[in-house]
Amino acid sequence: MTAIADTFIDLAGCSLHVLSCGPEDGLPVILLHGMKFQAETWRELGTLDTLGKAGLRVLALDMPGFGKSAASEVSPSEVLKRLYRQLGLHKAVLIGPSMGGRIALEFAIAQPELIAGLVLVGAVGVEENRADLSKIIAPTLIIWGEDDQVSPLANSDILLAELSRAERQIYPQAPHPCYLQQRERWHQSLTTFFQQLCQ
Repeated sequence: MTAIADTFIDLAGCSLHVLSCGPEDGLPVILLHGMKFQAETWRELGTLDTLGKAGLRVLALDMPGFGKSAASEVSPSEVLKRLYRQLGLHKAVLIGPSMGGRIALEFAIAQPELIAGLVLVGAVGVEENRADLSKIIAPTLIIWGEDDQVSPLANSDILLAELSRAERQIYPQAPHPCYLQQRERWHQSLTTFFQQLCQ
């Protein structure tokens, strides 16, 4: 079992709860969360452990107002920007399901040079950001549940068409949080993605 640190990071007045593991010199991976979830979800699911064991520097965040992070007026994109600055990150892989997918998408559009890779799972906000998707240049893994009732499968079609370095996996008979229902498949998807990314 990988040792997981439980800390708060002060980001210029915004206190962010973070679970972290893996070597300090590993490729940074930032785990965002959906509306009904939090950093702890990634520990319970085993994703922190899986990625930490793969030699990655993993940071699971409670965005402001979720989990143990107090609400803040600071926007999600600004929170990520401050986190990069505070930790001295040059590039990171963002993993975002649902609401976290929107945050990852919009940050990658605004700051493409800070993105080493993206994993978008049933992301929301795809249609609203469609015009700017071509700004994203990092390798992207698109994962969708076949039976997603929150973010339609058509959103994954848009991402696949507009992102220049994207591949897609559809989990059969899986709902919106497909990674929760099919955790072994999810961890295998991530493992393969990072093996290719780090070649």
